[in-house]
Amino acid sequence: MTRRRAPVTLPRIDAARCTGCGWCVAACAPHVLSLRAESGRKTAALHDIAGCTGCALCVPRCSFGAIRMAQADHPPLP
Repeated sequence: MTRRRAPVTLPRIDAARCTGCGWCVAACAPHVLSLRAESGRKTAALHDIAGCTGCALCVPRCSFGAIRMAQADHPPLP
C-alpha cells in the first residue's frame, strides 16, 4: 500500500468569515473541501487532510478572506 505524503501547509478556514458560498469547494481539484452545517449555518471544512495537495487554489477563490494556508499540525509521512 502506498502512503501519500501530507502537504506541509494546509488550508485553515476561519468559520467566522466563511459565508458558506462554496466557491472554495468548487475550486478544490482533489475534492478535499466540503460544506458542513455548523451552528445553524454552512461553512467550508477540510474533510480529508491526507488527500490535500497543498495547492492553495482555494485561497484566492475565497472572496471573504476566510482561508489561509498554515503549517500542518503533524509531520508529513515518510
